[in-house]
Amino acid sequence: QGPLVESGGGSVQSGGSLRLSCAASKLIDDNYYMAWFRLAPGKKREGVAAINSLRHTEFLDSVEGRFTIYVDKRKETLYLEMNDLKPEDTAIYSCAAGPLNSVRSPPPLRATEYTYWGQGTQVTVSS
Repeated sequence: QGPLVESGGGSVQSGGSLRLSCAASKLIDDNYYMAWFRLAPGKKREGVAAINSLRHTEFLDSVEGRFTIYVDKRKETLYLEMNDLKPEDTAIYSCAAGPLNSVRSPPPLRATEYTYWGQGTQVTVSS
């Protein structure tokens, strides 16, 4: 296993909720930035939500108001709380982290800005 391990994916009906977790062993320091990305069939990978050690957050427009991103530093875990899920949210969700002890503000939603990646977890939303 790598330094980032996701969990919490699954299948839900439209309007349902899920919480994704990303165990980030030794990557959440005094300075950090992390994000969730998703990849759906036939589509390009897109940044969904990002957060940094200054507690600044950024969201993809289509999830603003429905998704929340936060870090539990004591548990070394990044979370993505997803509410009012829609079929178009169906994708493989992966967490990512920037270089050790570094921060970007605002936290970016571009994949090229991230160094560490998890394997991903499937989220399926049925109508």
